[in-house]
Order: sequence, then C-alpha cells, then structure tokens
Amino acid sequence: MTDLLQQRFGSEIQAAFARYPAGREKSAALPLLYLAQAAYGHLSTEAIEEVAQLIGSDSTHVRGLAGFYSLFLEQPHGGFVVQYCNDLPCALRGSEDFLPVLEEKLGCKAGATSADGLFTLECVMCLAACDRAPMAQINLDYVYDLNPESLDLLVTELRAKAASDPERRAPFGFGPPSEMK
Repeated sequence: MTDLLQQRFGSEIQAAFARYPAGREKSAALPLLYLAQAAYGHLSTEAIEEVAQLIGSDSTHVRGLAGFYSLFLEQPHGGFVVQYCNDLPCALRGSEDFLPVLEEKLGCKAGATSADGLFTLECVMCLAACDRAPMAQINLDYVYDLNPESLDLLVTELRAKAASDPERRAPFGFGPPSEMK
C-alpha cells in the first residue's frame, strides 16, 4: 500500500486528527476522504484502503461512507461533474425532456464521461431547487432554469475555462488550501 496521503498531505492529516479527541480517529474519515480524492483524483480502492488504515478502520466502513455522499467519486471523472436533478418535482417542470439535450451538448450519456474527458454527467435526486428546474450542479455551482440556449452558452464558457486553465484540480474544489486556486 502506498502512503501517498501521508507523503503529500501529512500536515493536513495531522490537522484533521487534531480536531477530534484522542481515541476518536474514525471521526476524521470525511476530511481524509476529501484529501484522498484530491490526491488520487477519485476514491480508488487504494485510496479507500489508505484512509481506512489511517483511521484504524476496515475499508468496508470507509467505502460505505464514500458511497453515501454524492460529492465523493469512486470512478475517474471529467473536470466538470454535472449533477442533473431528475427528481419528481423537477420532472414536472420538464427535466426529463431536457436530459437528452444535456447529453448531446456535453457529449456523454448520464452516468458517463465525455470522450474529451471534460464532462461527467450524473442524474441525482433533489438538489433542492425544484422551483428553478431544469437545473444542475456543476462541481459546486448551481445552474438554474436551463434551456438549450443557456446550455450552449454554459458549455462554451466551461470549455473556455478548461482551455485557459488545463491543470487538473481537486474534484469540487476540495483539498488542501495550498492546492486550491
């Protein structure tokens, strides 16, 4: 097992543990999962096992935590993770009809990553903005009242942003402050 987290984020790991009382190392699981995702790009089996070892737990427990939260990615993903709400209230406002348009514009089906690696599209349940449907969360930013024209503009802006800053960043902007821009 590698010690990528210890090598890269030793001080951040110690800071995470310092926030909890002695004997409560498992409480640091979520902050350490964010660091692992920043280090590995996603929560690979290796990343999960490294976090489990650090907190003195088994990997099944850590994988269960990662699987519960939608901001933890267990597979490689694009630079922009588009989470599209398809819950019933949004569906009543046309989100189901808009999904094929979104897939076409991004160049990938729901549950997949575009060929250029720029976008990953996920359908999610309730982003808590039903009155602004169709809507999506792109990384951590909400985009409301989507229509084909606004989506064209959005995709153009995201492609321009990627071209001007091609460096891969931690997913969703999480990770050590030293690595965030």
